[in-house]
Amino acid sequence: MSLESSELVLNADGSVYHLNLKPEHLAETVITVGDPGRVDKITRYFDEVEFKIQKREFHTHTGTYKGKRITVISTGIGPDNIDIVLNELDALANIDFETRQIKDKLTSLEIIRIGTSGSIQEEIPVDSILMSENSVGFDGVLHFYDSKDIDNTRYADALAEHMNWYNKKSYPYVVSCDEDLASKFHKPEVFKGTTATNIGFYGPQGRALRLQLQDEKMNDKLGSFEFEGKKITNLEMETSAIYALSKLLGHKALSMNIILANRPSGKFASAPGKSVEKLIQFCLDRLAE
Repeated sequence: MSLESSELVLNADGSVYHLNLKPEHLAETVITVGDPGRVDKITRYFDEVEFKIQKREFHTHTGTYKGKRITVISTGIGPDNIDIVLNELDALANIDFETRQIKDKLTSLEIIRIGTSGSIQEEIPVDSILMSENSVGFDGVLHFYDSKDIDNTRYADALAEHMNWYNKKSYPYVVSCDEDLASKFHKPEVFKGTTATNIGFYGPQGRALRLQLQDEKMNDKLGSFEFEGKKITNLEMETSAIYALSKLLGHKALSMNIILANRPSGKFASAPGKSVEKLIQFCLDRLAE
């Protein structure tokens, strides 16, 4: 059955609606970043860049690094943008834009997030690299899809009980990374953790400037929670939606974080740009091995 034009929306030139990409522009290994300015910071290490385009906050470069073809795309901040990016990346890989039909043979992409994050565990210091083995989503994206087969509901229920979860907030969900992809990034200096994703930087991550929080002890409760001996380690705004949609669509996903803030100690990286560069170089070299 062909997908209607209202569902698979294409531009006049045949590119997918938001990302402005055509299937031939996409590599099977994709790096996602939140900041559009970070795309150039990654691809300046490439041997060559074959294609560049931008539309709204979505900037895309495709090229090669040490002979490996990679697409780098900025998502903008937040899980709502991830819903757009992941669905359109999958459409580029797995839908025939001429017939508007799903392909018989599906392609599994490698999707690696290179992002910044804040630690909620004092022993994970500023400037460290953290691999998200698991993600906890407070964003609700997964609940709009048929997701019962991938959501770790035992973990989610235990966390909701521990947090005394406010019933007007979206219920948490829990999804793991792709273990095969993660194996490429195992190094002694890399922390492994469980990353919590929320829909904002201030109140949803327990920051209060002039507004009072609904739960002033949210971060303390997150930090003290353990499930099967593992703690929640850090907070950010994209990982859970990337893991959830990738797993539903049959792609391999991994989130790599540079820790810029340590919330318990109140410290922030003195040179965040250098910290991000460290993570970029680390990830590119792992992908090229």
